[in-house]
Amino acid sequence: MNSTFEIFLATQPGLELDLTAEAARHGFADPKPTAGGVVVLGGWHDVWRANIHLRCATRVLVRLTSFRAFHLAQLDKRARKLPWTDWLPLGARIKVEATTRASKIYHAKAAAQRIDTALRAALGDPRDTAELRILARIDDDLVTLSLDTSGEPLHRRGHKVAVGKAPLRESMAAAFLARMGYDGSQPILDLMCGSGTIPLEAAELAKGLRPGRSRSFHFECLPSSDADEIANLRNPAKPAAHIAPIRGQDRDDGVIAMARQNAQRADVADLIDFARMAITTTARPEGPPGLILVNPPYGARIGNRQPLFALYGSFGALMQETFGGWRVGLVTSDKGLARATGLKWRPPTPPISHGSLKVQFYQTGPL
Repeated sequence: MNSTFEIFLATQPGLELDLTAEAARHGFADPKPTAGGVVVLGGWHDVWRANIHLRCATRVLVRLTSFRAFHLAQLDKRARKLPWTDWLPLGARIKVEATTRASKIYHAKAAAQRIDTALRAALGDPRDTAELRILARIDDDLVTLSLDTSGEPLHRRGHKVAVGKAPLRESMAAAFLARMGYDGSQPILDLMCGSGTIPLEAAELAKGLRPGRSRSFHFECLPSSDADEIANLRNPAKPAAHIAPIRGQDRDDGVIAMARQNAQRADVADLIDFARMAITTTARPEGPPGLILVNPPYGARIGNRQPLFALYGSFGALMQETFGGWRVGLVTSDKGLARATGLKWRPPTPPISHGSLKVQFYQTGPL
């Protein structure tokens, strides 16, 4: 494998441009958005850095190689000639996942078995190690093999152990904070914080903490791994010069307790003020205007839709009556609920895949 190769930064559909902008900010070479992610060129150091530093990515895949194969015997022969031991450790447990489209090799399971046989011939019998993943895509008879270097999805930072109902993914929270221009210097308030995803993500950004600082990755067991350099990449970046107040509130005592525990694990409890409070009793914080970012119930997962119109209406009324000068961001899968706030939204962004739902992000100018 060359010292520079193609790296695919996967993300949720709808966040491709957010991840492209983030990769550019972090100095990745010529990031190009594509369906489901961003393509960059780099080496193994960039693979480690992408996993540890990027907040909007969900996986980092290395494109190992591509070749033509028109039948299973040809796939088997070419797979056996690949330098598997350059990429993977001896005795590694490997799961091969294959997909086919418009190809003479149309049986994905048979294709995966042939590649698995080639792997076993090169690497020997599997030992009790983490299971690595090879992804084989056969499209128009072109076989592309990729290695998942992440393991667990990257939005699982390793700190938010306790979660409430229908939590927002950290990758989405990071993207929405970036869309609102958050840099740590603006006060930020989440009135429906649940287990604390948005306040935690904001506090980590402000403090310069790396999203992957605490968790493990599959790339750490590869022959290319460098433990000292990877440890250096986990070190924090420069924090914001001035970190404005970060507040999370919710009416549920249980989720506020979860949020505080999660903040302790993430080492940001000193930056976040969590409080049990209903929307109707929320007062405007002292100081300059800031950002309000909320992920209310949508009705699709929690409860029924109809009672939520009152919640969204109360939220919108509070914003207009109490939070003049602040900017508001809202995540929902329901345009009708967004309209029920009565707020003047900018045109919403394209839908974002969030589990089985499609959500959109709405934001205002200064109220």
